[in-house]
Amino acid sequence: MTGDASGLFGELFVDREMASAMSDRVLLHGMLGFQAMLASALEAEAVAPEGTAEVVIRQCDPDLYDIAELGRAATLAGNPAIPLVKAMTARVAAVSPDHAKWVHYGATSQDVIDSGYVHVIGCGLKVVDHRLDRLTHALRALLEPHRTTPMIGRTFLQQAVPITFGMKVALWLAPLLESRHVLRDILAAPVVQLAGAAGTLAALGDDGDRVQARFVALTQGADPSQIPWHGQRHRIARLAAELGILTGNLGKIARDVGLMAQTEIGELAEPEAPGKGGSSAMPHKRNPVLCTLILAAAQRTPGLVATMLAALPHEHERALGGWHAEWPTLPELFRSAGSALAQAITLIEGLQVFPERMRANIDLTHGLVMSERVSLALAAALGKAEAHHLLEQASRASVASGRHLRDLLAEDATVSARLSPAELDALFDPATYRGASDAIIDRIIAAYETEREFMSGHA
Repeated sequence: MTGDASGLFGELFVDREMASAMSDRVLLHGMLGFQAMLASALEAEAVAPEGTAEVVIRQCDPDLYDIAELGRAATLAGNPAIPLVKAMTARVAAVSPDHAKWVHYGATSQDVIDSGYVHVIGCGLKVVDHRLDRLTHALRALLEPHRTTPMIGRTFLQQAVPITFGMKVALWLAPLLESRHVLRDILAAPVVQLAGAAGTLAALGDDGDRVQARFVALTQGADPSQIPWHGQRHRIARLAAELGILTGNLGKIARDVGLMAQTEIGELAEPEAPGKGGSSAMPHKRNPVLCTLILAAAQRTPGLVATMLAALPHEHERALGGWHAEWPTLPELFRSAGSALAQAITLIEGLQVFPERMRANIDLTHGLVMSERVSLALAAALGKAEAHHLLEQASRASVASGRHLRDLLAEDATVSARLSPAELDALFDPATYRGASDAIIDRIIAAYETEREFMSGHA
């Protein structure tokens, strides 16, 4: 269901671009790419005769193979590499029998499948990186006009003290920059796989190390210091965890927006579009469907990450099930993260912000949310304990009477003796109670600009 963007659920859980990146054809392309590089490495190191690479590479076109037929054979064989090698060897033999023996020479099925998935991962990460670029740009654009827009900060779902909407957006942005950095590093240095039956390349004898080094060199950007990872799955588990973290942070944005879009709050709203967010029963409804879908992805990914972590303890030199559990799980993680990113881009690029509602919600408690500030201002003259007690008493009186806290304090002789009416008014202005917000925002903007500068230099 969720792996198909053309079914009954459309693109609610996976979009066509990411579905394509995670497709069987892309995996097959990567598996055939492994065979092409292996043949090239064998010939370059004079293990295979001249002309081997050319003959093999001509049979590495995915269109030459029937994916459904390979799948039927994989059901019996236990993995798709075995029928692919058989079919490819037959095709090479039909053209040049002398070169057929060098197909898959010295390699094992896991080399083929792992390298195929490295190709799939690369395709998926390119989509993720492009979307993160667009999303972080949208958040940066949203941040600046609202740097000083006051809104209420909430802790335990209760009103706390004023913050700015710009500060909230900046804190949405920061972890996405971190995830982009981590995922970009993984994309920049793929870890390919050529290790042979038990990780030693014993079938290649003394030529094993040279062939492996050449194979790695043929893979642009591959990590030259890699070790065989048949049973060492930490890198792929780390990738899965980062995709989970990314999706969870997108869920955080969606959770905040969804709560702020509640009818009683009304500070934000999702982009408007005909037919979007409607109800089959209630014509007036405007449901936060983008937030819903992002949160659905964020709630699904922890289980997928847990599967990847559970698969880490492989048995000896080849796993008994753990490796196989990775095959459907990692693409599903990409599909889920990719869908959440696509929905988040639409959400943030069209997000409606209502500053007047933010200010009205600050004023709901008749000034109580500014009590901390006034208490601190009085503490210098009265002492912290006495100032806190005074504000506590005044706050109770405000709740009981429904009067504004500022008016009650203005009538208190202890307060009026130490704070003028103008000073008291200033203390109750939430727009000026920003603390280190500007400095924090500036640091996050600097991190964003550094990221953009780096990417433009490596485009």
